[in-house]
Amino acid sequence: MEQREVEVSVEKMESEEHTIEAKTEKGVEHSNASNEMEQNKVRLMRAFVEKQDPSSKEEDDLMIRRFLRARDLDVEKASAMFLKYIKWKRTFVPNGSISVSEVPNEIAQNKMFMQGLDKKGRPITVVFAGRHFPQKGGLDEFKRFVVFALDKLCSSMPTGQEKFVVIGDLKGWGYSNSDIRAYLGALSILQDYYPERLGKLFIVHVPYIFMTVWKIVYPFIDNNTKKKIVFVENKQLKSTLLEDIDESQVPDVYGGKMALVPIQDN
Repeated sequence: MEQREVEVSVEKMESEEHTIEAKTEKGVEHSNASNEMEQNKVRLMRAFVEKQDPSSKEEDDLMIRRFLRARDLDVEKASAMFLKYIKWKRTFVPNGSISVSEVPNEIAQNKMFMQGLDKKGRPITVVFAGRHFPQKGGLDEFKRFVVFALDKLCSSMPTGQEKFVVIGDLKGWGYSNSDIRAYLGALSILQDYYPERLGKLFIVHVPYIFMTVWKIVYPFIDNNTKKKIVFVENKQLKSTLLEDIDESQVPDVYGGKMALVPIQDN
């Protein structure tokens, strides 16, 4: 290669490096600006909600931030959502948490398990919808069970993690398992009171008849949640899970190495 060609190549490489550095610096600046704006809105929202309801002081900034993100950083909308949550929690969970003794019928169905972490460090829960039957505990006990389960998931998160992963298994699901009011109740609790907690929902072993129920539930799912839902074909089940979960953490019922653990035993 001639000297002139070498000089041109070096100049080109240096130019590309400067471009990459400039883009990186610009990206970092944008990220820092976004973080600073978000932090300012967290402070603004905290001041507002604490004035409206002093008990808001008990909640940390991460929770405030999740509500903000759920409402696209709109302080007014996020504050209204948060204050609704505080009021609901005071009424529905007066003791601060739901105990096993408050959800005996739901626990007896042995339908929910929690074990392992995905590649992002998010706790994994498996729900067997075919084991759910509307029962004597009624809708109120089911809602208490949803809160019990969500709190278990949130308390098991590693430091710095705010989301969890769900594998919704519909194997054996039939019309006797169908419970529209319960599904909508769970969805409402998740979206209204635990925003930005769901990382991903894999729906597996889906029977065709389930789609009639799905058409009813789907319109009630907000757009952010819809983006996190993945329907998995049976033949691609293990390979799909392995994209997000290491084999050592994939539940053994799906070809992995992690034994299922009932959620109440965590």
